[in-house]
Amino acid sequence: WSDILPAQKGIKFVPPKLVMFDGATQSACGTAQSAMGPFYCPADRKIYLDTSFFNDMKRRFGGGGDFAYAYVIAHEMGHHIENQLGILSKVHAAQQQATSQAQANALSVKLELMADCLAGVWAANADQKWNILEKGDVEKAVATAQAIGDDRLQQAANRRVVPDSFTHGSASQRTQWLKIGLQSGQINSCNTFSK
Repeated sequence: WSDILPAQKGIKFVPPKLVMFDGATQSACGTAQSAMGPFYCPADRKIYLDTSFFNDMKRRFGGGGDFAYAYVIAHEMGHHIENQLGILSKVHAAQQQATSQAQANALSVKLELMADCLAGVWAANADQKWNILEKGDVEKAVATAQAIGDDRLQQAANRRVVPDSFTHGSASQRTQWLKIGLQSGQINSCNTFSK
């Protein structure tokens, strides 16, 4: 991102801090618990990685492998990039003005899909620079994106699929936006708010 953000947006990249935890820890956004999985807190500009989540990826979500793990971390970094671009604060303000929970959730989905796309942008640029992707890597990341789609998680919990309750997007949406970022390598291709 230290190359991508200045080149594509004219903004200096300020790296976030990384906090690894197992169980629970405190963040400026409240208590971080294992059940939450990895997340980004804009209030302290830190990425919180629950180490047990990566075991769950292998066991419960059928994901795993270096690039699948990198995708999850890159997704959280995507939220940091959204924060640096001023998008997070605008969306959070719009969510406060939302007239329904479904409307607020729809804004959340757009943020999450953008972060998936930005993860793809990072991967495309990293692969171009360092040739990091190996055979099967993209498929593993796609499998992970599909497994953590809201529809799949609701089905796995034996619940009815309720699109208005989605906060991260469906399996197909998450896969689509990850692939858009991977194919383009461009931040501007990730504007989920215009679609």
